[in-house]
Amino acid sequence: MKTTKKLIYSLAIAAPLFGASLSAQTTDVVKEPAVEKKSIITIDENSLDFSEKKFGQRVRVIDVKDGIAAIEIDEEALPWLTLLMHKDFKRCGGFVLHEDIDDALNTLNAQDEKSMAQFSRFVGYEINQADSVKSAISTVKADGIYQMITKLSSFQNRYYKGEHGKASAQYIHDTWKSIIAGRTDAKVELFNHSQWDQPSVILTIEGASSETIIVGGHQDSISGYFSGPKVRAPGADDNASGIATVTEIARVLVSQSYKPQKTIKLMAYAAEEVGLLGSKEIAKTFKDRGVNVVGVMQLDMVNYKGSQAFDVVLMNDYTNAEQNKFIGSLIDTYLPGIKWAYDSCGYACSDHASWHMQGFPASVPFESKMREMNGRIHTANDLVSVSGDNADHAAKFAKLGLSFIIELDR
Repeated sequence: MKTTKKLIYSLAIAAPLFGASLSAQTTDVVKEPAVEKKSIITIDENSLDFSEKKFGQRVRVIDVKDGIAAIEIDEEALPWLTLLMHKDFKRCGGFVLHEDIDDALNTLNAQDEKSMAQFSRFVGYEINQADSVKSAISTVKADGIYQMITKLSSFQNRYYKGEHGKASAQYIHDTWKSIIAGRTDAKVELFNHSQWDQPSVILTIEGASSETIIVGGHQDSISGYFSGPKVRAPGADDNASGIATVTEIARVLVSQSYKPQKTIKLMAYAAEEVGLLGSKEIAKTFKDRGVNVVGVMQLDMVNYKGSQAFDVVLMNDYTNAEQNKFIGSLIDTYLPGIKWAYDSCGYACSDHASWHMQGFPASVPFESKMREMNGRIHTANDLVSVSGDNADHAAKFAKLGLSFIIELDR
């Protein structure tokens, strides 16, 4: 256990970008300086040390425990932090935004307890649904995934604040609703968040049991240093590819007239890029309501084959080791010829961390090794053309997601 650190963190070199320079011309009216709004986040200690060297001031470290730091940071610095997470640590996300200091400290103090709770949730896994899995995965269509990626990346952006992020969420809702038309055991709902415009989207197929299987990905997109509601952020790989893959999973389950034993929930999370906000709220809500979540798969960036040696890479940090082994066995059983490996993506690199921190078993199969990931994410050039103008790679993840749901369901 680390002892508490105290320091002041300042983005001095970036100050002109946050507002008028201190050397601006004098005017007849002297205005009161703007009050800086503070945000509370948790971040891994390695990222914190790097940030200290990079910027030098204007963060107050509240506590550091077991490699995770709770810090107070200027709200205007968060876009820079997001940029650093991608540029220097190859992470989509990389920190968790908290409501207040108590929420952040609770996250630090509960990690050991939640890790044990998460591990104890696991019973044995068996692979014994070959007929159902093979029937389902044989109908996966890469073209359908490609069309959904193309449509989602045609929005100006899918930023969590503003009209485009709200409109793209509504499009996902309407698409999923059309898929389940005629199913009396299925529904699609918007999970509204009070602090921003973009809702999360949840598709539910009710099972005979309240045990719940979740497959999801984040729907929002950002681009550049200071993303916003007007910036062009197509986000084809990050993460239209994940949402399109979840959409294909829904289509196949319905086309197969699949009747689950456990309840299946497919999710499109809002506001991942700014601190895992959407999934954090949903996972906490599920925990508070006592929902028995038996497995979570996160699909975040699945269509860029950056690694020649591997097709699927399982992240082994902030995930459940036993569930990861199970997913590896699914690949070996149902996706012959697909090569897979393990890697690490760091703290809070995607929405699986939200579920992990609530004590639920989570995994995140990724498109490549981290060092070979798509370098065009978080730019206006995150286009499907970077992935060869097809969704062949993402189709592998649709098959994996289907095998995960069907085998975990029985």
